[in-house]
Amino acid sequence: MSILEWLFEAQIQFGSKSITYREIIGGLLGLTSAVFGLKRKVFAWPIGITGDALLFTVFLGAVFSFGADGDEKTFYGQAGRNLLLIFVSIYGWIRWNQHRKSGAPGTPAVVPRWTTTKEKMVLVPAIIIFYTLAYQLFKSLGQTGTWLAVDTWIFTGTALATFGMSRGYVEFWLVWVAVDLVGVPFAFSNGYYPTGTLYAIYLPFVIWGFISWLKISKKEKVSS
Repeated sequence: MSILEWLFEAQIQFGSKSITYREIIGGLLGLTSAVFGLKRKVFAWPIGITGDALLFTVFLGAVFSFGADGDEKTFYGQAGRNLLLIFVSIYGWIRWNQHRKSGAPGTPAVVPRWTTTKEKMVLVPAIIIFYTLAYQLFKSLGQTGTWLAVDTWIFTGTALATFGMSRGYVEFWLVWVAVDLVGVPFAFSNGYYPTGTLYAIYLPFVIWGFISWLKISKKEKVSS
């Protein structure tokens, strides 16, 4: 068996639920990426991209799942979220790397700051439009039920938070809080226990990240 075959087929049993190693590894890589993101390390982005690629295959279960029939669930919002994160993360990776190289040695990859009023006037309506279009798209693809709106928000909020991180917006941590608050019950209710655990760990972590970036934004604003 090749490493690729093992990665796609290996599972552990958690009660009546089979959990793929892909979900566990992808979640751990996502958390690792967030830790390095808080520290403003450029390599947070490629680590996150790798984790998102693995989680994409998990949530597009009807295509990639090798478990029992009950495990072959597909959540377009979650799968789309990870696919979109890959593209946004590539943008963030390039942006942070360019910023770090443009300054003197030791220049941080990003300088945290609050969004301006002008930026808010663009972002708020863009978020509403993005959410509405995503909701209709997932619905047209056949996704229904009480979790549709939640799945769409996780998709929208994660995209917004990742874009905010790439730009250095302090608010992106607060968006992550809003995603985690609904992500925990969503993941556990649908049997994605490693992902639910990751969301739960994220919640206090993103609060810490927000406080950390808030302090940095004040300090580096004064120093500039």
